Amino acid sequence: MSGALAAGLLAGYGIAVPVGAIGAYLVSLTARTNLRTGVCAALGVATADGVYALVAVVSGAALAPIVRTVQTPLRWGAAAVLLALAVHGAVRALRQRADRNPPALQLSSSRAYLGLLGLTLLNPMTVIYFAALVLGSGDTVTGLVPRTVFAVAAFTASASWQLLLAGGGALLGRALAGPRARLVTALLSSALIGGLAVRVVWAG
Repeated sequence: MSGALAAGLLAGYGIAVPVGAIGAYLVSLTARTNLRTGVCAALGVATADGVYALVAVVSGAALAPIVRTVQTPLRWGAAAVLLALAVHGAVRALRQRADRNPPALQLSSSRAYLGLLGLTLLNPMTVIYFAALVLGSGDTVTGLVPRTVFAVAAFTASASWQLLLAGGGALLGRALAGPRARLVTALLSSALIGGLAVRVVWAG
């Protein structure tokens, strides 16, 4: 069981620590809303990682080839969502540029959670990543209890990192509380997310 725990923690950090499109969006979202919204969004990301880890340990090698067959449309879907977020953020920031006290971005905790959960689930490489780790772990992740421990550990590791990113976003939002800083931050965030969307497609 300790082997499954260690494998799950390493797998969770391995998929979470490289800050890509999801991590960048999480930071910018928290900076433009509040810590509570960021925490819920972070848990949405971690839930997706946990779900994919569980799917991988249950299905193993059988699922990875199936996912590979649909990874192209999933990749395009993820890129479309990211581009839509980038455009929406930029348009909203420009509309509020003349407002000396623009209202903060309003987003409920449940929408933040579900939005990041859905966006993260669009990444087909996550389940392939976990499946590859499970196959390489040999007898470490076999049986109901070790599989459960692996998935929970992966979720916990991912959650701890995503919460750290959300905390960084909250600090960034406090440091850049002025109208001009909000405008610049929003536009930079939109540009970054748009660039990451292009990279998602280009990587395929």
